[in-house]
Amino acid sequence: MQPTDSSKFTDKAWEAIVKSQDVARRCKNQQLEVEHIAIALLEQQELANRILSRVTVDITRFQQQLETFASRQPKVLNVDQLYLGRGLDIMLDNAEAARANLGDEYISVEHLLLGIAVDERVGKRLLKTYNLDSQKLEAVILAVRGSQKVTDQNPESRYEALEKYGRDLTEEAKAGKLDPVIGRDEEIRRVVQVLSRRSKNNPVLIGEPGVGKTAIAEALAQRIINGDVPESLKNRQLISLDMGSLIAGAKYRGEFEDRLRAVLREVTHSDGQIVLFIDELHTVVGAGASQQGTMDAGNLLKPMLARGELRCIGASTLDEYRKHIEKDAALERRFQQVYVKQPTVEDTISILRGLKERYEVHHGVNITDSALVAAATLSHRYINDRFLPDKAIDLVDEAAAKIKMEITSKPVELEATDRRLMQLEMEKLSLEAEDKRTGVSGAYGASQDRLDRIEQEITILREKQQKLSGQWQSEKQLLQDISALKEEEEQLRLQIEQAERDYDLNKAAQLKYGKLETLQHDRDAKESMMLELQSLGTALLREQVTEADIAEIVAKWTGIPVKRLLESERQKLLQLEGHLHQRVIGQGDAVAAVAAAIRRARAGMKDPGRPIGSFLFMGPSGVGKTELARALAQFLFDSDDALVRIDMSEYMEKHAVSRLVGAPPGYIGYEEGGQLSEAIRRCPYSVVLLDEVEKAHRDVFNILLQVLDDG
Repeated sequence: MQPTDSSKFTDKAWEAIVKSQDVARRCKNQQLEVEHIAIALLEQQELANRILSRVTVDITRFQQQLETFASRQPKVLNVDQLYLGRGLDIMLDNAEAARANLGDEYISVEHLLLGIAVDERVGKRLLKTYNLDSQKLEAVILAVRGSQKVTDQNPESRYEALEKYGRDLTEEAKAGKLDPVIGRDEEIRRVVQVLSRRSKNNPVLIGEPGVGKTAIAEALAQRIINGDVPESLKNRQLISLDMGSLIAGAKYRGEFEDRLRAVLREVTHSDGQIVLFIDELHTVVGAGASQQGTMDAGNLLKPMLARGELRCIGASTLDEYRKHIEKDAALERRFQQVYVKQPTVEDTISILRGLKERYEVHHGVNITDSALVAAATLSHRYINDRFLPDKAIDLVDEAAAKIKMEITSKPVELEATDRRLMQLEMEKLSLEAEDKRTGVSGAYGASQDRLDRIEQEITILREKQQKLSGQWQSEKQLLQDISALKEEEEQLRLQIEQAERDYDLNKAAQLKYGKLETLQHDRDAKESMMLELQSLGTALLREQVTEADIAEIVAKWTGIPVKRLLESERQKLLQLEGHLHQRVIGQGDAVAAVAAAIRRARAGMKDPGRPIGSFLFMGPSGVGKTELARALAQFLFDSDDALVRIDMSEYMEKHAVSRLVGAPPGYIGYEEGGQLSEAIRRCPYSVVLLDEVEKAHRDVFNILLQVLDDG
């Protein structure tokens, strides 16, 4: 068969034939042969590589073998004209026969591979070294293609669409790559209930960012693996669809729709074995509809979702769901809402305790329980623009990363010794150079005395440096050994879980009561050595993440001093009047009233929605009204800068009200926010001082009524 008509081949197959000519010229072969097409197919790094990888062919080695074979063929100096080899002619005939046998309309990459597999000259002989023949190769090709036929010139992009554009959560759960999910039983049960319906069996998880919507899908994958689901969900695959990958690189009109249809075809042909999970479901609306006349992903999904052919779990935030999904009533009615609320501080502590081991293994540190409690409570109290448990988990993660960095970096004591040693070495060199220049050994003996003292100190410091360096290396090695043992324990536990799932109880018992106990004994011994060093106070390194570390991270995020985060609340409040009187002399009644209001608020005897305290200071100029506000800011937040001062004499006109909270949408500058709202957003822990409030327009007070009432 002559490869002259591109209309008989798919795009990728024809691309390989054209590229094989460049391969032949590169090898200086005048005759175009099977090995040149095989190399061109492998250099595409697409379907041919995926098929051969499935049958454990080492792609790099196979390509080197083909190139070696090509280099042994007759060579010419200038390859101007290429001739079709006899072997290639037979291979293309075999590929044509394979196409007819499979009932396809075009010769594609897989047909060329089958032609290479029966080529007596090179293909069959090389593939035999991998224990591979044409029958085995055909079986793999059919597994990759599924039920699809080659009916157009771009079929390869639709093979294994789910594998390319999705992530198998059940496979990741089996491999132990997913974090454990604590709680959320009610939401998971609701999701399972909706999935078990006959039609419109599509739950959508709606909640604020960071509350654990994706974690619920991962928890469902873990339950499927453990068999802790109804019969209708047992042994099913939960695959997360990546809309970004589906859209990326779709250059031509209709290419995105082809990809999505290929994914949906795989799901529907699985006879309910695949459950689809679409994170950020709102991206489906309008996805792919960039050109006029193209359909978006939502419209392609609607018919399947309504008929129950497709079981799909969605996840979206409240705002995005309202903005995108609710507008499309036809799409919205096909989903059943499952609301995911922010967990309480107590639930967050339980979640952190469940995740603790994973973070300890990853960072090679030890996280104390008080650090977990502090992460939940401090994040809930001081970080208001994010949601639990996400912000608490991030605190623990960053604090653990900080300790890990300290373990791998030089200890402070050793670094100080190194710096002092370098400083003395430089001073010694300077004095020696001065003696050589003047030819006098020290002016009046002072330089010589200084040199002697420097050399003595250098000797002492070098000994100290050597001792500290040795101790640091040994402690670092000890911590690395503990971390390695923890990782090994984690892997063993996964193997035990797998053995128990497979009912191989003999293997599970051997691992549990043999290897695992030995590892735990070794780890306990090394940890006790580390604890002994720390109890003596001689340890250079620490591997524990404490409450103070969490407070330090919160302080960096919010700007609130660490001391204030950890200081006893009771002690602070008892000293309130004394602290204010240090700056405000006299004004006993005013100070007492402010202190009493703050104490009442802290004792919980106030409406939680209202501000901590609202005060109206009245009196002539210069008596200390503004100073009392500054003293209060300094006491509560450790800084005079925590005072937001707004001069109300600038708000005498009615229209000036909009400057406080920002212009309404449609007006210039509405995205910039107001002077009051932006100041509070940037510095939520502050005292707001409305100076000369009597000069403001009365409409300003209408806004302040709501602020003072509901916060």
